[in-house]
Amino acid sequence: MAELWIGNVAEDTSDDEIREFLVKYGFPPFDEIERFAGTGSRPAVVLNFHGATADALRSLHMRVHNMFWKDRTIVVQVLPERDES
Repeated sequence: MAELWIGNVAEDTSDDEIREFLVKYGFPPFDEIERFAGTGSRPAVVLNFHGATADALRSLHMRVHNMFWKDRTIVVQVLPERDES
C-alpha cells in the first residue's frame, strides 16, 4: 500500500473532485482518503492506494506537485512506507 499526501487542498473540494483530478494526470483511483484540517488555512489529505507502490506514485507525483488548482498551489508528497509489524 502506498500513501500520497496533498497539502493546501481547498476545504470544499470533494473526494470525487480529488479522484478526478489525479486520474486526469495518470494516477490510479485511490482507495481511502483521510482529511486533516491543520490550522484551517492549509487543509491536507492523505490518500491510500492499496494496489500501488510508493515507487509508482513517485513516478507520477511531480505531475501535480506545486500545481495551481482551485485557487491554491498544492504540495504533493509520497509518504514513506510504514512498517505495520
